[in-house]
Amino acid sequence: MNNKLLHCAAAALLCVTSWAGAQTEAQTLPLTPEQQRFHDIYKELVEINTTHLTGNNTEAAQAMRKHLLDAGFKADEIQLFEPYPNKGNLVVRYKGTGGKKPLLLLAHLDVVEARRQDWKTDPFKLKEDDGYFTARGASDDKAMAASFVSILGQLKREGFKPNRDIVLALTADEELGDVPTNGVFWLVNNQRALLDAEFGINEGGGGQLNNGKPVLHRMQVAEKMYTTYKLEVRDVGGHSSLPTPANPIYELSASLDRLGAFRFPVKLADVTRSYFEKSAQFETGQMGQDMRAVASGTPDEAAIDRLSRSALYNATLRTTCVATQLVAGHAENALPQSAKATVNCRILPAVQRHPAHHLRGDATRGRPCGERAAAVGKSDGELPHPAARRSR
Repeated sequence: MNNKLLHCAAAALLCVTSWAGAQTEAQTLPLTPEQQRFHDIYKELVEINTTHLTGNNTEAAQAMRKHLLDAGFKADEIQLFEPYPNKGNLVVRYKGTGGKKPLLLLAHLDVVEARRQDWKTDPFKLKEDDGYFTARGASDDKAMAASFVSILGQLKREGFKPNRDIVLALTADEELGDVPTNGVFWLVNNQRALLDAEFGINEGGGGQLNNGKPVLHRMQVAEKMYTTYKLEVRDVGGHSSLPTPANPIYELSASLDRLGAFRFPVKLADVTRSYFEKSAQFETGQMGQDMRAVASGTPDEAAIDRLSRSALYNATLRTTCVATQLVAGHAENALPQSAKATVNCRILPAVQRHPAHHLRGDATRGRPCGERAAAVGKSDGELPHPAARRSR
């Protein structure tokens, strides 16, 4: 890629976190025109509700289309596809010299549901406080989408001519996963030629600031597999005035407590060891020592325990399963006839034991959902090949 494009991309992708890490400087220095343009694009995009139930992805795609037209893109360089109501996808082609195969920039515009009562502030109003941004989608993935739009707009205004076409795809329903309305799925199956590229840049990496200065940018080279389990305990029920020892809520809760305390085995792939080896140079003290211990391939348990206190490093070292939803009972004066839990797992590639083995045994001491009627079932299909699954 042209050095100018790399520099511009890095600057835009780091600008959100740079403001957060250097708030004093951001509050005293005025934004440059390009920084202000990015901020305006980012704020507008974040404040468009693009959730599945009540949002409108097409509105967000149209807003980004307008910014690109204002920057100098021609109408025939921008295509908006809406195969399903409110599920618009935007594909933009920045024409280059054709010297190399295209580069694909991919970001999704949709966000996870956000209930107002769960937030201290309106999730669809960008809140800027103490150098931090708060809103649904402020990071995943509207920061990246806005960065791409800002980057291409700036390059177009400056008359930059890349040595390859640059294709930008802003898509719908990434958060829903394997559904027909998933924008990437629809584009691949209906407009494949538009996305053909030598390589692409997608979400999954991330930068790190030390004392407000960028020191590294992580690149994802492998993917955890995604699967969800539904756990259920059932009973005959009855009146709440005559409770019995057999209660699905208690039994399921006990199993979930054991699952919450369970840690999957550490799996150190070559890429994991290399990651900690390279990262150790940016850390000091115990953290750096623990990273080097992991990189050696034979870390002691204490080093693993300390690193596992970080949610990021814990998830890098092992498969994880976490309870995300609970449903139980049907009336306040009736004994529950069922209790159900949703457990979401992120599975390291090439694991020797499927998480279902642990859900049926180690993690719950042989009682996945209580000692009586129980069900352990996947809601996300059969476990796929690592290359066929993406995170969400």
